[in-house]
Amino acid sequence: MASESRLSQVATTIPVRNVQALAACSADELTAEALDRYIRPDIDQDAVHEEYSDELPVVDLGRLLNQESWEEEAAKLKFACEEWGFFQVLNHGVPEEVIGNVKRDMQAFFQLPLEVKNAYAQRPGNLQGYGQAYVASEDQKLDWADMFCIITQPPEARDIKLWPAQPLTFRSAYKKSLQDYSDELKKFAHSIATIIGKILNIEPQLMGDNYAVQALRMNYYPPCTSIPEKVLGFSPHSDGSFFTILTEVNSVKGLQIRRHGAWIPVNPHPKSLLVNVGDFLEIMTNGKYKSIEHRVTINSHMERLSISAFNNPKIDGVVSPVLGSNEKTLYKTVGVADYLKHNLSNKLDGKRALDYAKVS
Repeated sequence: MASESRLSQVATTIPVRNVQALAACSADELTAEALDRYIRPDIDQDAVHEEYSDELPVVDLGRLLNQESWEEEAAKLKFACEEWGFFQVLNHGVPEEVIGNVKRDMQAFFQLPLEVKNAYAQRPGNLQGYGQAYVASEDQKLDWADMFCIITQPPEARDIKLWPAQPLTFRSAYKKSLQDYSDELKKFAHSIATIIGKILNIEPQLMGDNYAVQALRMNYYPPCTSIPEKVLGFSPHSDGSFFTILTEVNSVKGLQIRRHGAWIPVNPHPKSLLVNVGDFLEIMTNGKYKSIEHRVTINSHMERLSISAFNNPKIDGVVSPVLGSNEKTLYKTVGVADYLKHNLSNKLDGKRALDYAKVS
């Protein structure tokens, strides 16, 4: 198996209760004691600006690949990476059927009985499988979410035993929604990385290894009928990736990004893929491209589902800032495995993980 399979073994997490089952409890069972580990008195009270949701940058991959429209569209992408850290991509080239199939199968998986899903539970010392992440202590506050994570690229790094056999189309010989989706995102990631490299005037070979490893994380956020305003689906954080590609599985809102000291809800275009700058790309650009803090809030009556594809450098590699002339160095060269271990071994805490890579 490829060394990239070690990505899921750089850190561990403490097993916690299934949140979907907890959310399904009756009002009598859903006691204050049962909810205590999820209630967040420290939820950031910064303002939420709904009115800025429509300002999230949008780029068109077709125009980026067209020499006549390249310059104008590349300027939009550069602005998005420098000022927002998030952008939507239209005409991304991933077939609607492929996206629809993986959405259908993901929803079907999370509706399976708990004992069936637990057949794919995380094993000790491995973050792949059904479970949770970033649980570093027995007394920390927990996120209101369940996850299923697998390494999907390169193919030799896959642990097929962890790929669900239900629903059948997740991995059957003839219809394999997970593999098809992963392969299409690999092509899309290559296009985005190549374009970013061209904008930054970075040689293609310097970009190549930075998005070679793909890990898919399927996120399930159950509704919280009693105290949705006091729980979080995902704590504020930036992504320990080169960049992340997000597919919204249903139309329930929840993702918010921090911008200018406020939270902005993300309402993506239904035909777009959402991309965000990760910590490794911020390090490589010496801070020019911003890995932005984001979080997920919870709906009181509706579940939310999404799929995150983390595109990471090779586990045995290093990431160094690429500097212009007379440019002050803001970030150290970091080992990929060392940074991921640091990132995944602690609870989520805004952008604090990135301090590890900054020059003192």
